[in-house]
Amino acid sequence: MAKRTAFTLIELLVVIAIIAILMAIMMPALSRVKEQARDQACKANLKSIGVGILMYLQDNDYKMPDMYTHTGNCNGHLWWDGAGRPLRAGDDRAYWGIAYFDYIKEREVFGCAAFRNFCEMIAQELLYGGDYKLIYTSAYGANGWLTKENTVRLPHHAEIIVAHDHMEPRIENGANSGNSDMLFPSPNGMNLTHYREGGSRANWYRGIFRHNIRSRDRYKTGGSLNTLWLDGHVSSIKETTGEGVLKRWYDPLNKNP
Repeated sequence: MAKRTAFTLIELLVVIAIIAILMAIMMPALSRVKEQARDQACKANLKSIGVGILMYLQDNDYKMPDMYTHTGNCNGHLWWDGAGRPLRAGDDRAYWGIAYFDYIKEREVFGCAAFRNFCEMIAQELLYGGDYKLIYTSAYGANGWLTKENTVRLPHHAEIIVAHDHMEPRIENGANSGNSDMLFPSPNGMNLTHYREGGSRANWYRGIFRHNIRSRDRYKTGGSLNTLWLDGHVSSIKETTGEGVLKRWYDPLNKNP
């Protein structure tokens, strides 16, 4: 009679244990690869935005649009009103990308996959309220200090920030937002005071340096932030309290000393 063979229970347990060990080794690596892919996609979107902005400048005598930072509310993040009609660039609710929509037709370019989980956090804590999915395609903050600026007279375009990753898609402009939301230090020697421990939006700090996070610490992530510069190139800025970040990167003509 032929002898029937099969795996013993011990052999099955050993195989399962080996698979579990391999999964434990591979999961962190896979997670890092996934985050790196998100990071690269985010950079690619910023580069596409940069191309659109350069095209806009060429057609408009190299003058930046009015970023509408003179209005009381510069936290607009929407593309449409409640009735589904496209907003005008000058509407307080409008996302700054609308000013370039004739040159950047795909709203998705203004999105970032690494931003979505923070969108959900925003919704839960009611920073914006409503449907958090509305800001999936509003993932970048803009440098409002460039509003109506003729870029021909600006030196060193490779050292002037146009847009960057941020927790909120506000247009950054003026002394108050400079102290609160900018990367360069405020008078107390630290940047992003709006988001640091004790700040009014401290719960959302990790949404700024959200790429390649290396630490679970709430205010020391080890992550980085992607930045679009006026010459169209994109680079990363490692998490910083302001060291090495110059005010002229935002305000090249020192209009707000």
